[in-house]
Amino acid sequence: MAPAGLPRPHHVLLLLVLLLSPSLLCCCLCASANQMAPTAAAVVGPGGDEAASALLELLQRVQTEALRALGPDGFDPKLYVDLPLSTDERAAAAALPPPAPAPPSRAEMEAYLARYFGKAGSDLVEADPTDFDPEPTGFLPRVGSPEARAWALEVHALWKDLARRVAPAVAARPERHTLLPLPGRVVVPGSRFREVYYWDSYWVVRGLLVSKMYDTAKDIVLNLVYMVETYGFVLNGARSYYTNRSQPPLLSSMVLDVYGATGDVEFVRKAFPSLLKEHSFWMSEVHNVPVRDKHGQVHNLSRYQARWNKPRPESATIDEELASKINSTADKEKLYHQIASTAESGWDFSSRWMRNSTDMTTLATTYIIPVDLNTFIFKMEQDIAAFAKLVGDNATSEKFLKASKARHIAIDSILWNSEMDQWLDYWLPADGNCQQGGYQWRSDSQNRKIFASNFIPLWLNAHHSGSMQFADAAKSKRVMASLQKSGLLCAAGIATSLTNTTQQWDFPNGWAPVQHLIAEGLLHSGSEEAMKLAEDIATRWVRTNYAAYKATGAMHEKYDVEACGKSGGGGEYKPQTGFGWSNGVVLSFLEEFGWPEHKEIGCSQGA
Repeated sequence: MAPAGLPRPHHVLLLLVLLLSPSLLCCCLCASANQMAPTAAAVVGPGGDEAASALLELLQRVQTEALRALGPDGFDPKLYVDLPLSTDERAAAAALPPPAPAPPSRAEMEAYLARYFGKAGSDLVEADPTDFDPEPTGFLPRVGSPEARAWALEVHALWKDLARRVAPAVAARPERHTLLPLPGRVVVPGSRFREVYYWDSYWVVRGLLVSKMYDTAKDIVLNLVYMVETYGFVLNGARSYYTNRSQPPLLSSMVLDVYGATGDVEFVRKAFPSLLKEHSFWMSEVHNVPVRDKHGQVHNLSRYQARWNKPRPESATIDEELASKINSTADKEKLYHQIASTAESGWDFSSRWMRNSTDMTTLATTYIIPVDLNTFIFKMEQDIAAFAKLVGDNATSEKFLKASKARHIAIDSILWNSEMDQWLDYWLPADGNCQQGGYQWRSDSQNRKIFASNFIPLWLNAHHSGSMQFADAAKSKRVMASLQKSGLLCAAGIATSLTNTTQQWDFPNGWAPVQHLIAEGLLHSGSEEAMKLAEDIATRWVRTNYAAYKATGAMHEKYDVEACGKSGGGGEYKPQTGFGWSNGVVLSFLEEFGWPEHKEIGCSQGA
């Protein structure tokens, strides 16, 4: 069968309905991850009509030929699928010769690109945010250090550099762009990330709220709402090649934080139906996994699983090279499915998802029930319950309170490990076998390796509804002690793992979201000791961001936590700057913890 084309955007919801239909899945509720994965024939891939399909096919050919012409040194495959066409696709395709033994020369390739394409990112235009104030009223009232405040204002000013609008040409000629039209202003992460990303946006929103840029924060959230209404879920990012997967679901948290800052009930009403749709997406058979605990109770938890089993267009040359080690077409498709599903996790890539930490071809993300994903969905269910009550829908509020309580029990029953005092990812059996509609829980299926994600549920202590915390003070204290002796706490922050694999979501890299989730949870865990640890983590993180900024003039995507002021590395692309979520977390930490007048902001041993 010939490879399937790409669907029109208005066909995506229908496609998802078909994909999620139980009649198209294995009759057993816990079918194996690869049985549940759509085949290449079933999934027609990233959104768009036949013209958009042709564009993406052309851009992947360009990507391949550019690699041959320019060589691997410094090559970024994403650049080529971000190029907007400046002419007719058929003319550009005809001018690109079919693959030949001899690659095109660098001059030929550069001339071809200049003639038929605009520059990557040129279909976004700068958008001066109207709600930006160089020094907002009430900005960081607890920051007394002049040096810290001056730097914070520089970070605040970066929102102007990262603010964009989608150019009108994208909506007028969508067949010439992989960029998707979004209705409002956007804030991009920076560098190669020229479009909106889902979970990055949560920390961007948090930072914008510190900066009193409420209208821009609302625009960002409503862009994600637009994705839900158009595609049925929030995409990994705002490109046609990202419509095969999502990212960690934090939309409800963005809505809640904007509402908390503005009190705008109408904003909540507008977003509310989309939150229900997103919850349905994560509860579908594609993501839902039933597991029977040792008492015979069946619990429903969620996993990552992309609807894709071909090379990721934005990294096709990388994926193809990795899969070249595999002979079978079916096994290549299984690997591509795991790669895309790992990208959905946001942790792309990490030994966390590998059966063999030294071999990327052993990725098995769809066989894992992740701690952090279920933490985020629990939070989503609590948020929806609160929003439903706010808008007067008491029946829905009760339904989602019940769902959140069930997920709380499921997380503690399946993922909690009382010996380690951590929540652990749970591995499903490789053969996918299950009995009576659920996998049987086994203690040895918990992943006992230490990752920062094992401590993410602490974050729920900062956002609980009512008087009950997700983890009470006694349990939180045990988790804190486990974190302190885990080996993850380093000179400049929390490491992502203890294993150095050269993957970017492994040691020694630390990431802004991880620092913020854990520190914010500790801050609200109910003890003075936990609050001090939270402040210590925030202090280390702010200092390493400051020192790196002073040395390089930029905020970085990730940092090496072994040394203060050192940016991170590893992974499949060069380290990036900008940087949306790093900016947001620094501003949030300075607001939450302050910075006294005489506290050293540069790298030092003292707090």
